[in-house]
Amino acid sequence: MKEPIAPLSRRYLLRRAACGFGAVGLAAMLEEAGMAAAGVKNPLAPKAPHFPPKAKRIIFLFMHGGPSAMDTFDPKPRLDQDHGKPYPFKRPLTFAEGSTGNLLKSPWKFKQYGQSGIPVSELFPNVAKHVDDMCILRSMVGDSVAHGGAVLQLHTGSNTFTRPSMGSWVVYGLGTENQNLPAFITLKPGLSHGGAKNWSSGFLPASYQGTAIGHGGLNVEDLLAEPIEHLKSKDLTPEQQRYELDMVQKMNRVSAMKYQHDQQLEARIQAYELAFRMQTEAPEAFDITKESEATKKMYGMDDPETRDFGWQCLQARRLAQRNVRFIQVNHEYRTGNEVGWDAHSELIRLHTRTAYQVDKPISALLTDLKATGLLDDTLVIWGGEFGRTPIAQSGDGRDHNPYGYTMWMAGAGIKRGTTYGATDEFGYYSVQDRMHIHDLHATMLHILGMDHLKLTYLYGGRAFRLTDVAGNVATKILA
Repeated sequence: MKEPIAPLSRRYLLRRAACGFGAVGLAAMLEEAGMAAAGVKNPLAPKAPHFPPKAKRIIFLFMHGGPSAMDTFDPKPRLDQDHGKPYPFKRPLTFAEGSTGNLLKSPWKFKQYGQSGIPVSELFPNVAKHVDDMCILRSMVGDSVAHGGAVLQLHTGSNTFTRPSMGSWVVYGLGTENQNLPAFITLKPGLSHGGAKNWSSGFLPASYQGTAIGHGGLNVEDLLAEPIEHLKSKDLTPEQQRYELDMVQKMNRVSAMKYQHDQQLEARIQAYELAFRMQTEAPEAFDITKESEATKKMYGMDDPETRDFGWQCLQARRLAQRNVRFIQVNHEYRTGNEVGWDAHSELIRLHTRTAYQVDKPISALLTDLKATGLLDDTLVIWGGEFGRTPIAQSGDGRDHNPYGYTMWMAGAGIKRGTTYGATDEFGYYSVQDRMHIHDLHATMLHILGMDHLKLTYLYGGRAFRLTDVAGNVATKILA
């Protein structure tokens, strides 16, 4: 009996075919500016959504550490009434069980804003002006009480396994309309609580991974220093660089045909090409010197406290203008010895300072997006990995709370000037229109024109998706 003949891959066929045929293949690849390797289509080419989208891109404002819902966007009058009393329910698992106390009211007053009359804490006087363009999600739920698992789940949908990040899923599903900039950019991401796993492509092809610009521990001044000089070659002309790259890529593609389906090698081929093309657009995209002084002041770049996050928000607007598909702006978990949102103690001091650092820049971003028309096709998402308890910890602090907390969306695809869901009268549990992180991801993808049930990738013998085996679109918030 004859042995069955193994199917030939396209790469193997090219490798074994005559030189003339291989030359034709190479010419075609070079003709596409090197964007495909041995018959593989450009993975970042624009793709049709499953249905007409309401948004073209995402800007995710990540508040690393966990802002307190009852001190920001979810007022709880019952806490004022019962301040200092024992919590009347059985408490769930907490992060720091031994140092909890009694009910703690919010030290900040709430005021109604806009035509919608949505109440917002005095911590966010500038963001509050935009409530008529926002949907406040007051019923968020996650599965982890510790930062590591919670941050990972927010970014990837899983709190235990390494999975592709939501930005990678978005780019995998839609590609990008700008081939000269990365499709997924994360600005100054934190290196703790998962680090690069939070913008990794996981088991998706490496072409879909995020591109980090700096990191949380880096001073923004280092990123502002001569951006054009860092992005352009001082020694070679564009023609010389193109020739040098073509020679390197020719060797890479020979290896790619030899080691079939090597994702890391494919990613390196794509990265070389992207790095070359970025020289035509990235210098201008990251050069904020062309922005007016009034604009930079609006973003808070004249204030040492708001300068860092202000630069990120201004840069997010510039990247959105250039059709970057997924942009993440990060408020760092820790600056030196100073913790931001993670206020296990000194809630008043820490939340006051941290909210001040982000309030003006976020307001400027929303103002700019609306003025330029970008808010009509951009979905802005704000939030942390969880919220905080209504119970005091270490005197005037609050512990982690994944059982009921707040995030918000603004812009394209949502019913603006609305709130969604509710926590109990103390702000501990989600009790109405519970919105799990899987539901958040499903809703986000829906607004981008993708069915989360159909956005799948075959790996390890089964079809994976961002929402794993769960997730429901929150249809009540859709415009």
